[in-house]
Amino acid sequence: MIALSSRLLLCLLLALGASAVSAEPLRVGVVPQYEERKLQAAWQPILQHLQEQTGETFALRPAKNIPEFERELNAGHYDLAYMNPFHLVMANKQQGYLPLVRDTERQLFGVLVVAANGEIDSPAQLDGKPVAFPAPNALGASLQMRQELLDLFGAQVIPQYVKTHDAVYLNVKLGVTAAGGGIARTLDQQRPLVRDALRVIHSTRKVASHPIAALPSLSETRREAITQALLQLAESESGRQMLQLIPMAKIGPASLADYAPLQQMGLERFYVPPQDLPKP
Repeated sequence: MIALSSRLLLCLLLALGASAVSAEPLRVGVVPQYEERKLQAAWQPILQHLQEQTGETFALRPAKNIPEFERELNAGHYDLAYMNPFHLVMANKQQGYLPLVRDTERQLFGVLVVAANGEIDSPAQLDGKPVAFPAPNALGASLQMRQELLDLFGAQVIPQYVKTHDAVYLNVKLGVTAAGGGIARTLDQQRPLVRDALRVIHSTRKVASHPIAALPSLSETRREAITQALLQLAESESGRQMLQLIPMAKIGPASLADYAPLQQMGLERFYVPPQDLPKP
């Protein structure tokens, strides 16, 4: 069998699926780990690339916060979305979302931070204390962190949901909360003034990273064309720079099997269904 280059495969997929491309733009959602301008700057060049390569049009639909994103996702309002791994597990159950690609080099894990000059050295010391989290269903930063705080350290904390990872770190720096849950990637991206004021005292179990997933109502041909166009980004330096802003260190195909371990952690105890999340 003759191996096809990704570019040739993409051309064949486009030829086969040309009649299936809709005039309506595909709605794209991105879990809001960062403020909207930063998300727009990272994603618009990628969507422009996808449009040029697939003939599809894409409309980025920013969510104000993670709970709003989850309500839209679980209602199937995004045709294409970048989400945390447990979002995928739940959205697959609710709407059948299918993962297309993910970062195959880096795994996701949560970090628990305290004030660098504080007295807290063990997660067990946080029992009964306020701890900042970006949102109830943020995976590494909140779901896994709360699960491990309770199951590994017997710490019943008082969650304070502050909407973004940036706000978590600022709350801990200012002493508003005793600790905060984030992920290594967002902690590393903080300004030195904030990052140097914090100390990591626990990291969660590592899991497969955030996928880009699609509704099953998109035909297999269209999903495959989008997948190939995303993978094609890794073939050029400019494309790799775009992926770093998502961020994805090394893009590769994703499958539901990659996220099966998440179903064995008992995270449902801490998951809040979108309809029960507080509205801003």
